[in-house]
Amino acid sequence: MQRIETLPPVTEAQFQNRTIQLAKGCGWRVYHTHDSRRSEAGFPDLVLVKGSVIAFVELKSERGKVSPEQTTWMQILHDAACHPKGRVYTRVWRPHDTDEIEAFLTEKGR
Repeated sequence: MQRIETLPPVTEAQFQNRTIQLAKGCGWRVYHTHDSRRSEAGFPDLVLVKGSVIAFVELKSERGKVSPEQTTWMQILHDAACHPKGRVYTRVWRPHDTDEIEAFLTEKGR
């Protein structure tokens, strides 16, 4: 009988590092908030961008559980991406852009 070796479990940090390196090696631009303790709970671990593709990715170990906040963020992002009128906007805003910010947020938030 052949013996099957059991590999040690991979931590989320190890998995994340491997995933980031692979994504970068494949030409993706990768964003990760390194210290999210003061950030909105549940936002995905990685934002990956390549060409016209944007991926929001939550990474978990084999036994890791997705929190309700993570589920909510993923659903909101999925719904926005799949909406027939969904759009992606890019802006650079500065304090003096208050009028533009207010106009954008009230017009696009309808």
